[in-house]
Amino acid sequence: MAALTYSGAEPDRASHGLVLVHGRWASAASILPLGEGLGLPRLALAAPEAPRHANGETSWWPCSFLSAQAEIEPWLPAALDAVGAAVAALESAGLPRARIGIAGFSQGACLALEFAARRGGGFAGIFACSGGLVGTADAGGPPRAELYGHGEKIFGYAADLSGQKVRISNHAADPHIPMARVNRSAEVLAGLGADVATEVEPGIHHGVLTGDIRAMRAALSQR
Repeated sequence: MAALTYSGAEPDRASHGLVLVHGRWASAASILPLGEGLGLPRLALAAPEAPRHANGETSWWPCSFLSAQAEIEPWLPAALDAVGAAVAALESAGLPRARIGIAGFSQGACLALEFAARRGGGFAGIFACSGGLVGTADAGGPPRAELYGHGEKIFGYAADLSGQKVRISNHAADPHIPMARVNRSAEVLAGLGADVATEVEPGIHHGVLTGDIRAMRAALSQR
């Protein structure tokens, strides 16, 4: 099971919790400042750590989230379980799921969305900062330019996300996250019942938007 790193308020004394999911070549310690920067003194933070691979890479799966499903699927169950364990740790300290958010950046954002689509909602918010759904199977067909040379996926989810607030942010020319997958992810999640908001900034950047910070702060400070 992935190790958990904590910061912020003690979970058993917190008003809200936030699971932070780091990206590829990163670490739990590297994403905790995102939650700390929200300036919410009663917010408990929990960040799981992805495995380290033979080449030294720390990632939830050692390839693009756009890659063929066979390259991702061997790693995905453990990644989903790591997020689930972080949620369970905050719940066991007394925080109800409705007061726990899940936020991820890059590959971590993809995992956060995938967790919701496969495991269900009921959270204070799902915040995907530069990310999109992984999918459940390859759809076949030729590589597509709008997916950066990768094929389309099937999104065969059965979770009930009725009323679940989901925010997906991206830059219009993000070098890792194509807008075609962002738009498709928003469509799929809305089809599962989620209340989906997207924000897109111009440029070729890959990062967290100012709007992400505002949205997390608002969702995790409600009484």
